[in-house]
Amino acid sequence: MLKYKIDILEVLKEKGFTTYKLRKDKIIGEAQIQKIRAGELASKETLNTICKLLNCQPGDILEYIETETQE
Repeated sequence: MLKYKIDILEVLKEKGFTTYKLRKDKIIGEAQIQKIRAGELASKETLNTICKLLNCQPGDILEYIETETQE
């Protein structure tokens, strides 16, 4: 399972991108912001945007956690 290593919205806020600015300037839509807030994986397009805004690689914000599968 993929999960966020960092609090994406908090780091974006520190860089000057509040959720209001993200929505107002149509950088990231409300649905994707809500997914990030809930800890759900955002779309590939949104992850591309986040990496661009934070000048980072996907591995800097995401990590893979192995989960036990029930059979």
